[in-house]
Amino acid sequence: MTERSTAVARLAASWLLSYPDSELLGRLDEIHAAVESLPEQTREPLLAFLDHVADTPLMQLQQHYVAVFDMRRRACLYLTYWTDGETRNRGQALVRFKTAYRESGFEMGDDELPDHLAVVLEFAAVGDPLTGDAFLAEHRGPIGLLRDALAKMDSAYVHVLDAVLATLPELTDDIVARMAQLAASGPPVEQVGLEPFPTAPSLIEIGARR
Repeated sequence: MTERSTAVARLAASWLLSYPDSELLGRLDEIHAAVESLPEQTREPLLAFLDHVADTPLMQLQQHYVAVFDMRRRACLYLTYWTDGETRNRGQALVRFKTAYRESGFEMGDDELPDHLAVVLEFAAVGDPLTGDAFLAEHRGPIGLLRDALAKMDSAYVHVLDAVLATLPELTDDIVARMAQLAASGPPVEQVGLEPFPTAPSLIEIGARR
């Protein structure tokens, strides 16, 4: 896959892994058009999920989303939950994500934690692809476990995870080095009073979610 195709697939998956609402429904045609140009390994699963969304009432989509992602730990979308659980270490892990986003000039809203898979995918698409690749590669195991859990639940979201898995990077020297750098970084000395960064400009048709 080209860098552009990978970015399109990740941003589409980011939208589709967010809580379904009227904004998502209003973007379905736009997302569909962007997805149609992707390679088969990401195009087919994303189109399958888009068809499911188009054929399912919004309330049913919302009920399913809550039942799967909010009520079941084995389908958690928060990556650091898989690695750190509800421990003190998770707080530092979240700071790693926030610090990396800030250093890359990526602005995220306050409505979601930085380790939510949809946020990480958006960051990898329109923020800093190398750092995004490092985060995704670091959490390859949890992403695979999430995919398997969705398959066992017979959830249509398994299609989105199949597309996400198809975008996961090979472990190049640059990615390994960035993973090590992220792992070694601690909380920033000062987190208060920082000026907000502008949202990174989208490089693809459907635009960033925030």
